[in-house]
Amino acid sequence: MDSVDLGLIHALRLDGRASFRAVAEVLGVSENTVARRYRRLRGGGLLRVVGTVNGARLGYVPWTIRLRCTPDAASRVAEALAAREDTSWVYLLSGGTEISCNVQARSADEQEALLLHRLPRTSRVVSVSAHLLLRGFALPTGWAGVAALSPEQVERLRPEPEEAEDGPVTLDDDDRALLQALSRDGRAPYAELTSVTGWSESTVRRRLTALRRTGVLRYQLDVPPAVVGFAAEARLWMSVRPAAAIETAEALARHPEVSFAALTTGPTNLLAAVNCRDAGDLARYLTERVAALGGIRSMETAPIIRTVKRAGSLFPGGPPVSGR
Repeated sequence: MDSVDLGLIHALRLDGRASFRAVAEVLGVSENTVARRYRRLRGGGLLRVVGTVNGARLGYVPWTIRLRCTPDAASRVAEALAAREDTSWVYLLSGGTEISCNVQARSADEQEALLLHRLPRTSRVVSVSAHLLLRGFALPTGWAGVAALSPEQVERLRPEPEEAEDGPVTLDDDDRALLQALSRDGRAPYAELTSVTGWSESTVRRRLTALRRTGVLRYQLDVPPAVVGFAAEARLWMSVRPAAAIETAEALARHPEVSFAALTTGPTNLLAAVNCRDAGDLARYLTERVAALGGIRSMETAPIIRTVKRAGSLFPGGPPVSGR
């Protein structure tokens, strides 16, 4: 990758639907060059823009789940989880017998069905641990690993800030059809979005703006960290003294290696996702940067062996979990 590729990646992380013309003006290249680079990177599976639903604005409850499976079943269970529309960030960890994923439950009944019935009864699942995500401190949309633009360039591309109102937002069937289309391709052409909703292009544009402004719709850039040189990924589960939890989470969020950090329920109360150049870089990060945080009482590290799903659709209503 050259500076144009890296600049394009950073630009799309800032605004997944930024026009090629706007990106080209910031990068100082032609619009055709930006369009050609995007098609090459997307066609090669190196990036995609995904329209995701911020479940908090719809009253959904976010969980992170760990499952331990028998070695012969882990891949199939992970793929079954990835097929659900309410899951994201599905990983095979450690020796390939553990799975980690995020889930958003839209109701108490759905939450109970998933956590108490479906997952434990999935064949060959040895154990299940579910942690409620209480507060986020770092999100993949802000990960420093893809930063390639100057502060001035960033400001030229930064979208309008969200103006979320109090209380959950209500969606209708056309909104859901629109969001489903964007979950497949966050840069879907307006002609495609008009066909799935039956709206005019001007109505689609207005609704996209409204959903984004209220914080319901967010565009995420889905780029494997290895594409930009970070080949060692890991999940960290930390037990932190309650009095130091906020301070520790804020410190982690400032680390450029961290793409996600959140307070959770459970025997460990802080979860982080880290991205390092290689195993040696990961070792230095854990023994120097993380070890210097005095509030951490214990930590469990699980390297990511395979990514099954990254920023997928966060729109509950998918098929039940299965895997035998």
